[in-house]
Amino acid sequence: MPGLGYLSTIGQALSLLLVGLLAGSMYGIWFGYDITRYSPASFVEVHQGAVRGLNTLLPLMGLAAIVVVVVLAVLTRQRPTVLMLYGATALGLVAAGLITRLLNQPINDAVMGWSANTLPADWETLRNSWWSWHAARLGATILALLLLIAAVFTDRSA
Repeated sequence: MPGLGYLSTIGQALSLLLVGLLAGSMYGIWFGYDITRYSPASFVEVHQGAVRGLNTLLPLMGLAAIVVVVVLAVLTRQRPTVLMLYGATALGLVAAGLITRLLNQPINDAVMGWSANTLPADWETLRNSWWSWHAARLGATILALLLLIAAVFTDRSA
């Protein structure tokens, strides 16, 4: 089908853009904002600002990336290697999404109710847990990006 070539190319470009932006955003947070070194007041202010700015945008981008990658997998279902790479990409993105939704976002919700003067006694434990889960979802997203790049190269060389 001649039209599928363009659809595939658009899907590949869009998926690379979305997953690249997701990985880059997470990497920037991980590398540039080591929240474990912030004072309690700075942690609350920075974390709440990040949640307000990213808590809706990044999950929506992640969902869009999963949808596009699944469409690419369906388009390549006749080529097992490419299908497997797109499928593994989707699984990595789903893993990152589940970590976000089930582990990071509940902590985000708690932090949004804090102020520098009303931190709970276990605030550092929650902060460190968020940080660990953030590193895990970053790892899943970077793995998904690498798999996606391999899928696109493999798909285009076929």
